[in-house]
Amino acid sequence: MNIILITACPSGMATTFLAAKRLEQAAQRQGWVAHVEMHGEVAPLQAATAEQIANADLIVVAADHVPAPERFEGKRLFQAPIASALPDPSDFLAQAKREAPIYSAPKAASAPASTSAANGKKIVAVTACPTGVAHTFMAAEALAEAGKAMGHAIRVETQGSVGAQDKLTEEEIADADVVVLACDIDVDPSRFADKRIYRTSTGNALKKPRPTLEAALSEAVIENGSSNAGTANKSVKEKGVYKHLLTGVSFMLPMVVAGGLLIALSFVFGIEAFEQEGTLAAALMQIGGGTAFALMIPVLAGYIAYSIADRPGIAPGMIGGMLASNIGSGFIGGILAGFLAGYVALAVTRYVKLPSSIESLKPILIIPLIASLVTGLTMIYVIGEPVAALLNALTSFLESMGSTNAILLGILLGAMMCFDLGGPVNKAAYTFGVGLLASETYGPMAAIMAAGMVPAIGMGIASFVARNKFSAPEREAGKASFVLGLCFISEGAIPFAAKDPLRVIPACIAGGALTGALSMLVGAKLMAPHGGIFVLLIPNAITPALLYLGAIVAGSLVTGLGYAFIKRDAAQVALAT
Repeated sequence: MNIILITACPSGMATTFLAAKRLEQAAQRQGWVAHVEMHGEVAPLQAATAEQIANADLIVVAADHVPAPERFEGKRLFQAPIASALPDPSDFLAQAKREAPIYSAPKAASAPASTSAANGKKIVAVTACPTGVAHTFMAAEALAEAGKAMGHAIRVETQGSVGAQDKLTEEEIADADVVVLACDIDVDPSRFADKRIYRTSTGNALKKPRPTLEAALSEAVIENGSSNAGTANKSVKEKGVYKHLLTGVSFMLPMVVAGGLLIALSFVFGIEAFEQEGTLAAALMQIGGGTAFALMIPVLAGYIAYSIADRPGIAPGMIGGMLASNIGSGFIGGILAGFLAGYVALAVTRYVKLPSSIESLKPILIIPLIASLVTGLTMIYVIGEPVAALLNALTSFLESMGSTNAILLGILLGAMMCFDLGGPVNKAAYTFGVGLLASETYGPMAAIMAAGMVPAIGMGIASFVARNKFSAPEREAGKASFVLGLCFISEGAIPFAAKDPLRVIPACIAGGALTGALSMLVGAKLMAPHGGIFVLLIPNAITPALLYLGAIVAGSLVTGLGYAFIKRDAAQVALAT
């Protein structure tokens, strides 16, 4: 009996490969001749030829959908999710042989309108994560591939660290049946007025693209001006404190990166060269330290408030942030000011009722006045000074701590960066380090970036050292992961962690904790909170450079060699399962 086995897993190639091998072995035990077709991220691997399809007695598809189903017209075809094929592949094949019907392509003209409502839709989507580097583009690719596989016309706009790319046109938005906003930060929804909108996270879109699009088509709602009042509470509740904070961090980050690199460039002329007025070093320090860093906290607070209350929150948020900066309460005060300004502005928007004749003054006069007044007075008389004292105590502790405390802090920050690879714990550690840059505390940020590079670099090392334990697609993913790690993109390790979390995550944490501890031990300081290994190209951006590089190498080797040792190869996994 000739059969064609097709496997595809939306979350990556490891499961696809294992399912294909287990099904092929089960088919061979029954004396069947099997041709295997695996679908990767870009194109099918070992695609079945027209001759093989013509000679096939049975087509078995272990995937969420049938790839290019028109080629199987008139053949017996059985399709089921890949998860149902793994526990007992022999039983899966027996069921396929028993139940497979003759495949006939559906005719669009004969399908009732009610049953084809979810078919052939026009979908537009926007993806955006706080740093706008990895999750943004990975989620966009996953949605695009899932949409095409489902037969929909889909266009995805990414709002990354370099701004909007593949920007949606007004015509595309107007023609769309549904809008998917897969965003971890706040994006301007005004251009999608009167359109059905479905909101989710980049993580959901990346890991479950097909269910995300299915939910969008069935659950999306119109968020126009008339419905905002009814849905505002739900919207705020869904976003939560974490999303508001990440929105502020996302807008603040370019200020920190630009300011830090400009400060580092001023050090090229000497650590104290900027003290000489009129020199280029002094100008660079004025731009970076005196201006860019001065805007950090106001921008952070302003866009936290924007995430909560939309545009009316920006002015009071920035005013509160500037007060926090002037008082000396730093990033902690800025975060508090942003939340206070945002919720006060939101409360005024909802609960202050004015006559219709002056309602138009609300967003440009009433809300900024009341929210700024409440936020400013609270910062000056209530929370500003205590928070400033707290921040000063934290800064003094970090600057004066001994080697033991430094190592413990490095272990903690390094482990947090590797725990969820771009998730909430990772972002909490990152936000902590970025915030301390405003108070000229550079050590924690150095440990954070070094540890954040370890998981992806380590997976690249493991896929090279233990090549026999990785499939060909996994080895290719390892190469990409290594490069992403050098760029400080921890998410490069996600495909490996998704398939083998109980081994990958501990290995990453061990290496990240070691790197963080070594970075703090040698007193490394980092001026710019992004850029990875390439920041070393700027003199004095990282000090001491060689010891810092050594910390990264040590942690990456622990992760890479450790995972290479404990990982089971594909044959072992197949036998065990």
